[in-house]
Amino acid sequence: MRGQQLVKLFRAIELFSKPTGATIKELMEKFGIDRSSANRLIRTMENLGFPLYDEKLFMEKEKRWRFDETYLKRLPNINIPDLKIELPEIIALYLIKGEARLFRGTEIEKKINTVFAKLGAFVPEELSQKLDRIKTLFVLSEKFAKDYSGKEDIIDSLTDAMLQQKTSYVKYHSFTQDRISNFAIDPLYFFESQGGLYVFVRATSFDEIRILAVERIQELTITDNHFEYPDDFDPDKKLNEAFDMVYDDPIEARIWISSEQAKYVKERRLVKNQKITDQDDGSIILEIKTSGWWDLKKWVLSFGVDAEVLEPVELREQIAGEIKTLNSMYSA
Repeated sequence: MRGQQLVKLFRAIELFSKPTGATIKELMEKFGIDRSSANRLIRTMENLGFPLYDEKLFMEKEKRWRFDETYLKRLPNINIPDLKIELPEIIALYLIKGEARLFRGTEIEKKINTVFAKLGAFVPEELSQKLDRIKTLFVLSEKFAKDYSGKEDIIDSLTDAMLQQKTSYVKYHSFTQDRISNFAIDPLYFFESQGGLYVFVRATSFDEIRILAVERIQELTITDNHFEYPDDFDPDKKLNEAFDMVYDDPIEARIWISSEQAKYVKERRLVKNQKITDQDDGSIILEIKTSGWWDLKKWVLSFGVDAEVLEPVELREQIAGEIKTLNSMYSA
């Protein structure tokens, strides 16, 4: 049964539960339907086993329909929320749902879809026909997205550990060291980056904040040990400080960007502390304060001849050395 029909059914139950029941005309006025549709709704309820009966009261022209009194005593109160959801709000919700592409093909995706199906049951009548069209407005890309099928239990356990503030033991595959390690963590916050799900943790043995890629966690065991969130840790600030995923010593850099690429760089906020100066030829000078030496170097190299590091000299020389190595590789 479609969501709007289900809501209509529940509200008809409320109507027929009144001591006086309801007439066909009252049913028509309640739902804005014609007589045929009202009769069809009554037949549907009868087919579903609801004990409706009709009676004609003295001095009334129309019959009234109501439930058998013994059934009414067993019928629980049914309250259907009248959610005044507007079109911009629905669009905003579907934009948020688009971020759930991380969980494509997992049980978590099924839970998300179930929530939206329930929500759709209470969409106002005037928006019900638009809802299916709204769904088609958003195309979700899986490009570069990581695969989290089979990781639902890990994600659920991490969530429980965060909510309960419980220290946990993880078996983790470190790509940097190319080995599997076992250690204790205080899981703090999830965050998404470039199609991947990551978690801020405090490594208890070292008392330092680290980032773990969720898909590399092979096992997680929640302990009975309670932890307190570190007062000096701000995840939003941490994410804004780094150029991408690596958090190391601060960097202050000046980078020239060609006129061809300047417009694309200007429309994005790369880091919190950035300044852009327009040049006469349409190029720009980008000044940033960030961290993540390797990430910044990779980003500059991705522009080819359309970007040049002016400062710091050490980063400029390192990039020049890599370009020289690349040239020899491709000249062979």
